[in-house]
Amino acid sequence: MKLISVFFIIIHLISCEQKVQSKIVQLPKIEITEAGKIIPIDSAKIAKIKDSSVIAFYQANQNKTFWIIDPSRKNIVALFNNVQEDGLFPKDFDLKKIQNSEENISNLSNSELADYDILLTENLSRYVQKVSKGNINPNKLYSNWDLKENKINVKNLLLNFQKKDSFDFAVNAASPNHIVYKRLKNALKIINALPKYDFKNIEIKNKIVLNDTNDAIIEVKKKLIYWKDLKPLDTITPIFDKATELAVKKFQMRHGLATDAVISGGTIDALNFTQEQRRKQIVANMERWRWYPREFEPEYLIINIPDYTLRVVKNADTVRVHKVIIGRPSRKTPVLSSKLTHLIFNPTWTVPPTILRKDIVPAAIKNRNYFRSKNITIYDSNNRVVSPWKWNSRKAKSYRYVQSPGEENSLGLVKFMFPNRFTIYLHDTNTKGFFEKDVRALSSGCIRVQNPFELTEYVLDDPKKWNLEKIFEAINTNKTSQIPIKKEIYIHILYWTAWSENNILQFRDDLYTLDMDLYNKLD
Repeated sequence: MKLISVFFIIIHLISCEQKVQSKIVQLPKIEITEAGKIIPIDSAKIAKIKDSSVIAFYQANQNKTFWIIDPSRKNIVALFNNVQEDGLFPKDFDLKKIQNSEENISNLSNSELADYDILLTENLSRYVQKVSKGNINPNKLYSNWDLKENKINVKNLLLNFQKKDSFDFAVNAASPNHIVYKRLKNALKIINALPKYDFKNIEIKNKIVLNDTNDAIIEVKKKLIYWKDLKPLDTITPIFDKATELAVKKFQMRHGLATDAVISGGTIDALNFTQEQRRKQIVANMERWRWYPREFEPEYLIINIPDYTLRVVKNADTVRVHKVIIGRPSRKTPVLSSKLTHLIFNPTWTVPPTILRKDIVPAAIKNRNYFRSKNITIYDSNNRVVSPWKWNSRKAKSYRYVQSPGEENSLGLVKFMFPNRFTIYLHDTNTKGFFEKDVRALSSGCIRVQNPFELTEYVLDDPKKWNLEKIFEAINTNKTSQIPIKKEIYIHILYWTAWSENNILQFRDDLYTLDMDLYNKLD
């Protein structure tokens, strides 16, 4: 009996020991390498991470620390310390926490090291999202913008950083690749390198021309020297000399102004911009370029609204440039991307509601002959022609107003069509003299293009059937005809007011006063 009792006691003790051992949690093993520790991150820390891209980052690394031994840690810390170079704001990142952890890294416990690793990855994910997609959705900010949201895979962009020796590649992959964005980033670098700006505002009563003497010239010269349009002078006099004239022309050219070397309103306004204002303008434009298409097509038209310019781009080269007239500030041209579908020779023009309300009706109330002078036919709801003398101005909205084709037609002799919810298009004009103006914000929203027939020949791309001679033959029939555009050619109507060319800053007037409002929303 004693032997049996001893046997059962031994079995019981062994069973208890196994139960105790089964309750012991196996602690994750810390790997010690020549570069340092690789620390497993426990599930409790992973569970606290709210960013799914960060979770995926650690899953791909077997839920172990990545940055603690990675030589790229110094690169990532430097990246965060210089986020302003990307037009981002330091306040949006945990810079103080990162700096404190980095300075005390040798004293951090394993748990604190894991926390620091997660902190770096969370901030990197934040950086990637901001630099690739931007901070704001433009379609929620502007009612007259219609841009497709870029499909950015932040998780994949973040995983790029795990590839060997790929830190710079991963950073570049996160940023927009378009040449304008790169020129904006360079513009920000240029302006940040300039010294503090402490010049006075310039005020003049009359315009200043060559050989004039005016005290304001002293401040003009200081600013021209600051912006590197004028070489430094030993003595600054109040005389508008030849060297200053050349510098003024250079300044005017960089700002899209008339290069007449006359110092007047527009030039003074541009000179009075401070370095800080220009820096903010560049930052606002960098944000816009994160909204614009991530990838552009092999062939497209791109219109910069504040520059009054249309460029035809094929395989990343500009092959044609046309002046354009865009919407005035009260009737802004919308920002959008679309595809050219067809063009119309000898188009009719159906008067849109805004122009009807603001232009046509007031003019017709004063003089019923207005309709006839503009070749506009009035139709009622049953599509019957209504005499201008029987037209009821109080029911103006109930009619349809169509301008007949011809040289006097507001759309000119050809219009280019592309689908968009604003019903705007690119077209010829019967007021070609407006292209000689420097400020061409003159339309009601649609875009008028100079030399439209040359653009037509390019777009149709059929030398036999649609050369210039054939195009004019079709127009001379005075018949309205629709021609399909067979090749894939897209159109992007965008808005940007700053960039750099050959390391020279370029600025345009913020016609629709969007820059500072956007910067303030970002800040």
